[in-house]
Amino acid sequence: MQRPTDNVTVRQGDTAVIRCYVDDKVSKVAWLNRSNIIFASRDKWSLDPRVELVTKGQLEYSLRIQKVEVYDEGQYTCSIQTKERARTSQVFLIVQVPANIYKVSEDITINEGSNVTLTCLASGRPDPMITWRLLNPSAEPLDGEEYLDISGITRTQAGRYECKASNDVASPDVKYINVIVNYAPLIKDTQSSDPQVGRTGALQCEASAVPKPEFKWYRDDKRLSNRQGISIQMMGSRTLLLVSNVTEEDYGNYTCVATNRLGVHNASVFLYRPGTANNMSGAAVISQSLWLLLGSLTCLLLKC
Repeated sequence: MQRPTDNVTVRQGDTAVIRCYVDDKVSKVAWLNRSNIIFASRDKWSLDPRVELVTKGQLEYSLRIQKVEVYDEGQYTCSIQTKERARTSQVFLIVQVPANIYKVSEDITINEGSNVTLTCLASGRPDPMITWRLLNPSAEPLDGEEYLDISGITRTQAGRYECKASNDVASPDVKYINVIVNYAPLIKDTQSSDPQVGRTGALQCEASAVPKPEFKWYRDDKRLSNRQGISIQMMGSRTLLLVSNVTEEDYGNYTCVATNRLGVHNASVFLYRPGTANNMSGAAVISQSLWLLLGSLTCLLLKC
């Protein structure tokens, strides 16, 4: 007589105990796996040192397997022979393996607008589920499994991506990918100034860009440099032009130019005569040509 098969589930590396109970009428008993005899009565036929019998008096005839591996999975049969009849008890051993990420994309630097595919391959038993997140303030889940496709990546999609593989066998396996998105400069803030003659005027210009922008200052078509009366300071994504001991000739339009290998952007900044500025709190007019810069200056002066 054969009993229905029971399942025993164990995690890889743990110890499995496969139970079998007998009574005092048993004349012969044995453990088999895939038709191979492991134990016959108390005689060990298996050469595997991890396998041993668990007996409590004459009522238990169980099998213990230490440091279980995936190849241990399968059906185990406890064969019991009495004077009246033979019966078997079958147990199927299921070996679970924690999720393990074995291949993940390296950190990447890409230009804005390009297509990107991030890879995260994982193994485990049962098969792990893979999820993605961009670790920005919201950190919302992204649509993707083993491969995360990003079409036309933007600067707002730069950051640290999290790949998580989980199958509830153990704690999830987590890996991270840093994605840097290069983009051309964009001047996002300027600050003009209205110093009195003899005082110091300060013009500011700030731009966002990856890689970090380089700045240049121009007065008309002439590039400015550090010299007597002029000081140019670079502070990361911001630049400061200081004009000391201002004269009447110093008043007018200055051009801030931000560049990196992806592009260039410029903006006009003004050194006003005191009392002639309409708006000293916001950004100056951003333009792409010298004519438009001059036109903006003329318009501002006419409104004074």
